[in-house]
Amino acid sequence: MKLKKILCSIAALTIFCATNAQVMVSPAIENIKIGDYVGKRIDDCISQRVKAQDWEHLVEPFRNRTETWAWQSEFWGKWVQGAIASYRYNRDPELYEIIRQSAEAMMATQTPDGYIGNYRDDSHLKQWDVWGRKYTMLGLVAWYDLSGDKKALKSACGVLDHLMSEVGEGKTDIISTGNYHGMASCSVLEPVVYIYNRTKEARYLDFARYIARRLTDKDGPELVRKALEGVNVANRFPHPKSWWSQENGQKAYEMMSCYVGLLEMYKLTGEESYLKAVEKVVKNIISTEINIAGSGAAFECWYGGKERQTLPTYHTMETCVTFTWMQLCERLMEVNHNLLLADQIELTMYNALMASLHADAHQISKYSPLEGWRTAGEEQCGMHINCCNANGPRAFALIPKAMYHTTDQMITVNLYADSEATLYLEGKRKQPITIRQKTSYPKDGVIEFEISPKKPTHFSLALRIPAWVDLEHCAVEFGGTAEEIKIHGCHIITRTWEAGDKLTLKLDMRGRLLLHDNHQAIMRGPVVLARDSRFGDGFVDECADVVAKNGYVELTPVAENNFAWMSFTAPAVLGTDLEGNGKPTPIKLCDFGSAGNSWEKSVRYRVWLPKTLNVMHSPYIPYNREK
Repeated sequence: MKLKKILCSIAALTIFCATNAQVMVSPAIENIKIGDYVGKRIDDCISQRVKAQDWEHLVEPFRNRTETWAWQSEFWGKWVQGAIASYRYNRDPELYEIIRQSAEAMMATQTPDGYIGNYRDDSHLKQWDVWGRKYTMLGLVAWYDLSGDKKALKSACGVLDHLMSEVGEGKTDIISTGNYHGMASCSVLEPVVYIYNRTKEARYLDFARYIARRLTDKDGPELVRKALEGVNVANRFPHPKSWWSQENGQKAYEMMSCYVGLLEMYKLTGEESYLKAVEKVVKNIISTEINIAGSGAAFECWYGGKERQTLPTYHTMETCVTFTWMQLCERLMEVNHNLLLADQIELTMYNALMASLHADAHQISKYSPLEGWRTAGEEQCGMHINCCNANGPRAFALIPKAMYHTTDQMITVNLYADSEATLYLEGKRKQPITIRQKTSYPKDGVIEFEISPKKPTHFSLALRIPAWVDLEHCAVEFGGTAEEIKIHGCHIITRTWEAGDKLTLKLDMRGRLLLHDNHQAIMRGPVVLARDSRFGDGFVDECADVVAKNGYVELTPVAENNFAWMSFTAPAVLGTDLEGNGKPTPIKLCDFGSAGNSWEKSVRYRVWLPKTLNVMHSPYIPYNREK
């Protein structure tokens, strides 16, 4: 099977434009509990990474205010958002107290002028100062939403008012502050919208409009025009002479953060160009950047990575990019209801995200390449943390939030995992509906649902049908009969549901062979498989010819081992020597998330296997040295 056919299904389809569409609502996250592998990884991340963080270490720079260029001021805001989302999921009182103490400590650093930051007075607005203020405001607003503490909202307003005294019309131009054509600083649009939504202060809406305008102006990054015209995200500006600078317009994380802000502006103002720009840029990122593991970027920038993903590349798949991509897809899905965006979240979740978390969950990797090994990344800014260790938990906490969406007429199942959720249709808070998923998906493709409303309730249940499945090998069984699934995207069942109603979704989980640039990779459902040297079954970088029939590989589960969530054998002819027996040999593969999860450099893994050339089966193409 061709890579584009499998991974670009969503790019080949028209992304639904939700003009005046009803925004979907994520159900209260504390009403969802996830089990099995995914649930354990979420729990591990909370206990070993979130709760283990020394929050005092993150607050200390705000007390000293000696910085002139670095980004220490992002760490608390990133960490606390992940901690708050984690608490919403597990309701751990100890975690709540940790969050409360850290928030109180942060607010205590605020000076009478409203500033919370770590930059010297003579260095305000330089480098990462505005970016750090963004994360402080996001953290304070999240704490206000959780606790109802009005001091937190007042403190966030103080930070914003101070920023507005320095930046805006007739003051310092926000585009001129920070790096990446102003995108780092302009990503502050997101919390500005949130603060307006909570205060309805007109000055905050005016400031939000100013930032959005600067993001679209000709002397700015022009995020709307370039998206609508289909300019690839890697080609927005000339290749920069200085990489970490104002002239670099390809910075993936900051660019997507600005599109998140524009999407929030669309929800606030109804400005259609913002929504259409986000839809177009998401489609462009999928078609040009997102790799087989659901992430992208190198040296944290877009680079046409989808086409180049078989090449060994420095610093690929930064975890901050991985999270922000999941976030952008989830936010857009809330607006345009396109369940194929959940395919992207699922692909990223099971592969790039799970790969980023160390086996014991104490660290999150900065980069997760498709071959080689993973590491924690450097300690940054003179502190014992880096951006991805602070940000990664937000991605794990996003999983339960993304599992279901609701409207007043429909419950949409976006993600499948062994779980139980209590949901409410909009406007019907006294009529809970419990949904249980009993499954080991994606180890197998059978998901059993039990639907139990408090009383008989008429609504639609939408089940996501992934773009990667063969519809002829899928079915929904309900009431003793099987319903044919006719399209990718979603299968909708509308009826009056009663307590104990059951249905079963069966998805095609055959191994699929993907071909790209004379390399092969194998996927099973949403999971990418990889060779791992710990299997001891040969040289993981050896060329191979994977045996497949009609694009499908016969995968045989192997006994449990001490490092992999799931593992299989696949038949392949290895090496270039056919003078022996030349017969297929079973090679072992595991899920990409488990591959190299010890982070030991003695362990090597690989996703894309170089395909051995057989000129009997391939036409002769003269080699062009100058090409």
